[in-house]
Amino acid sequence: MAPKWRDLADKLAERIRSGAYAPGQQLPHIRDLVASGEGSKSTVHAAYKALEAEGLVISSRGHGTVVRPPAALKRLGIERYDKAKWRDGDEVAFIADRVASGRPHSRSDQTQTVSRTEATATIAVALGLQPGSDVYVRARLIKESGRPTHTMTSYYRPEHVEGTRLIDPAPGPAGRGGGFRVLYDAGYEIDHMREELFARSATPEEAKLLQLPTGEAVVELHRTAFTADGTAVEFAIGVHAASRFRWTYDFAVPDSAREEGPQQ
Repeated sequence: MAPKWRDLADKLAERIRSGAYAPGQQLPHIRDLVASGEGSKSTVHAAYKALEAEGLVISSRGHGTVVRPPAALKRLGIERYDKAKWRDGDEVAFIADRVASGRPHSRSDQTQTVSRTEATATIAVALGLQPGSDVYVRARLIKESGRPTHTMTSYYRPEHVEGTRLIDPAPGPAGRGGGFRVLYDAGYEIDHMREELFARSATPEEAKLLQLPTGEAVVELHRTAFTADGTAVEFAIGVHAASRFRWTYDFAVPDSAREEGPQQ
């Protein structure tokens, strides 16, 4: 005979799979299931832990236990920066990911704050400045259906962005085509980028802001955007909930021997 917590977990799992509990919906509080006769507090807790281990739900402090949302977003690699998207159209990077994933989106899914501060050593090196130099900070929070997916904080030299919409804190991208289009119109066309990725544990502040379940890691992205002459015009740090993205890169395979030509 299966233990009581297993029977309860199977019952709840069937409700999840049938759609009775929809993706993103919060399951009943443990005390409510206890009160309705589903078992003791320890039984219900064990059932919820089993559902979490099976990937059907996620639990986080302050947000309870909810049915795991749909499959992770496809986070495009090179294709998300296609100039045809932002220079000639209005498909900024986070919207390009939603389109590629077949998911709805709204420009108001992005909110931001803008400030001016002194560059740390990391920011200064990325932008070719002296530590302590003034930079503009554009900190964005991006959500999907009201649920945070990631943050993206961009740093700029003042002379590149003063007088532009990049220092406007209004919600949504910075006008048609977003930030890259603003830089393009100011005479700083993005030519190439460098991206670095690494996984780490979330800080308590990040876990709260991104509404992360206990123990979930984040993927930190460092992105530097350059003009053709090598001028760094944006340095950005993104913090992504690890389970909410699937990273995709599609690129031509280099052949440096052919590019260098035959040896003389």
